[in-house]
Amino acid sequence: MTIYTTPLQFGYFLALLFSFLLFIRGFREERLSDKLLAAVLFLLAMEVQDYTFGFAGINYLWTELNGFPRHFGLAFAPTIYYYLRAQLNSNFKLEIKHLRAYIPYLIYFISYLVLFLNGPKVVKAFESHAANYWVQWFLTIVILSSYVYFFSKSLKLYQQYQKWTSTQFSDTETISFDWVRNFIYLIIAGEIFRYGWNLADFVYDLPYENDWWWHLLTVGIICYVSIRGYTQVQYKKIQFTSIQTQETTAEPKLNNLNFEDFIPKIANLFEVDKVFLEPDISLAEVARKLKTNSSVISAAINQGYGKNFNDFVNEYRIREFEVQVQNSDNKHYTKLAIALDCGFNSKATFNRALKKFGI
Repeated sequence: MTIYTTPLQFGYFLALLFSFLLFIRGFREERLSDKLLAAVLFLLAMEVQDYTFGFAGINYLWTELNGFPRHFGLAFAPTIYYYLRAQLNSNFKLEIKHLRAYIPYLIYFISYLVLFLNGPKVVKAFESHAANYWVQWFLTIVILSSYVYFFSKSLKLYQQYQKWTSTQFSDTETISFDWVRNFIYLIIAGEIFRYGWNLADFVYDLPYENDWWWHLLTVGIICYVSIRGYTQVQYKKIQFTSIQTQETTAEPKLNNLNFEDFIPKIANLFEVDKVFLEPDISLAEVARKLKTNSSVISAAINQGYGKNFNDFVNEYRIREFEVQVQNSDNKHYTKLAIALDCGFNSKATFNRALKKFGI
């Protein structure tokens, strides 16, 4: 054990462990997002595998497996993007059209597998040939292009999701998936650091041991993704695709609808039935109760009350909280406990609503 081997071994086996746990949970609970996050962690483990074995003095990868296609850079970015889509939309399924993103990786894998199966002499001849230099540069450019394309799509999708939640849910804190945003930024930072280091290595011919630093950063990313990803609360009701998709598949044309017909129905649902006491109440659930669709209810609330769904629900909860906090029967309870009974399911959401709507 040395300062070089211990952190890398810890990160390598932690990634494999949580990859296995997530895959088992995803298979057991039929959750695609868990399976894809398991794949992400496996790919991160593969990214540190060479140096984990190398610093430990195990040369099997460079002897018996030299030339085997064991690098997954071309599969990494699309897997992250599809994980994000599955996490934000419980109905998302991988289809044939999605698998086209893995064609570059498949070409790489088959090409190098054929080379590997031709034997060590052919592998060494190719590695010493001038063409290999340009092949490596081409692969690097394709991988970087894949990163730019899929990471930008991931960030755009997440930004759209953040806007969408404020119009669909009463509590955006617990479904914000901020950790996903942090994860994407970490991955981007890690790849920038790695390629920056490789560029410095190309220019200054740095010693082999110096590559340990960007692998150490990858270990930090592995720790964050493993623990935070595995403990992330899963919500089965979230069905977000993208703003553009929703606009092109909108159910009704709202121009000819009379929203005034829905306003008293909405008022009755909230003032008599007190549906705001349900912590997971959503715009879709209100629409289901009123036998219509989310677009109609959202437009009716905006037109009749001048609020979005999030503010509309949380104002009702604050008014209920102000009543219950004055109730002598509740004097033994904390304000947070009363707030939770009024439908809030996070302290942050309650504090924000209290500041906005409280007396």
